[in-house]
Amino acid sequence: MKKFEKKRAAQSSAARSGKSSLSTPKLARSRNGKSSSLLLADASLASLSRQQLHDLYYYLRLNRRVDEQLSNLYRQGKVVGGVYSSLGQEAIAVGAAYALEPGDFVGPMIRDSGAVLVRGYRPRDLFLQYMARKDGPTEGRDANTHFGDVDRGVIAPISMLGELIPVLAGVALASKLRGEKRVALTFIGDGGTSTTPFHEGLNLAAVQKLALIVIAENNGWAYSTPVERQMANIHIADRGKGYGIAAESIDGNNVVEVYEATRHAVARGRAGDGPTLIEAKTMRMKGHAEHDDARYVPMEMLDAWRKRDPILVFEQMLASRSLMTEMEKSGIEARLEEEIRSDLAFAEASPFPPPEGAARSVWA
Repeated sequence: MKKFEKKRAAQSSAARSGKSSLSTPKLARSRNGKSSSLLLADASLASLSRQQLHDLYYYLRLNRRVDEQLSNLYRQGKVVGGVYSSLGQEAIAVGAAYALEPGDFVGPMIRDSGAVLVRGYRPRDLFLQYMARKDGPTEGRDANTHFGDVDRGVIAPISMLGELIPVLAGVALASKLRGEKRVALTFIGDGGTSTTPFHEGLNLAAVQKLALIVIAENNGWAYSTPVERQMANIHIADRGKGYGIAAESIDGNNVVEVYEATRHAVARGRAGDGPTLIEAKTMRMKGHAEHDDARYVPMEMLDAWRKRDPILVFEQMLASRSLMTEMEKSGIEARLEEEIRSDLAFAEASPFPPPEGAARSVWA
């Protein structure tokens, strides 16, 4: 225990001194003193209608409320398996998925429930899935976010980290062979970028110039391992140079910046210019899963990132530009709260699947 406390004290000291690579992001400044992120927001907001901006806010808040409800269900003993929260990372999944067209494909990971909500799934689908109920996407045969629908362009997650990258590269290759200008996008955590499938999938996409977008969600921790303990390079985006592909690092807590970076990557892929690696820098504001109290994360680090909460950042952005009134905001909140309430009631009323059907629709 003493060894553990000394380690945490050292991490806290590093966070206070600014030596840790996980400290809150320092945004570049322009000549007029505004951060580059704010300048990008000004330019990007012009390409989004008021309704689109409100859509983004709705999905951010819906993602947050779904996660909060799942956390409650877990503590009530109603969840089968674990719950993996996207608290603090919502802008990445929402902004990226919103930049896709209906015919494109997305392969979400465990913290990307915002992406499946944008693609048309409802909160009830997530509640049913986590509670293993008969009316869920997999009819109670699987748990958490392990579900998909090709017709909706959602490729189901794979538990082995990195494996979705070659799968989505294959999807992009199939689209290319068919002469279709469809884009495939998937996500990976910072720890997952050190796996073999990450390399294999990106290398194949680079050589074949596939319309693949890989978003590396750099949330600072691979479970309890900080980034600097599992890679020597500071920016995951630097790895793009090794594959000869476009790559950039962005503020993952700014939904407009995520949307804009993804939109450009989509256009690049559709034009036949190959894949893009986007590193979205963010912070995982809870443990790896609900059972993990994340005591290994310095409190100073969490406090610093809490001020960069993606919903707070977006609310401030909209308010400062008079792009959302209090009445409009209240209307969105009322809408999503009613959706959460009715979908939760539906999910809790759904029965468990009959045991005799457990092996149906299962292939090996």
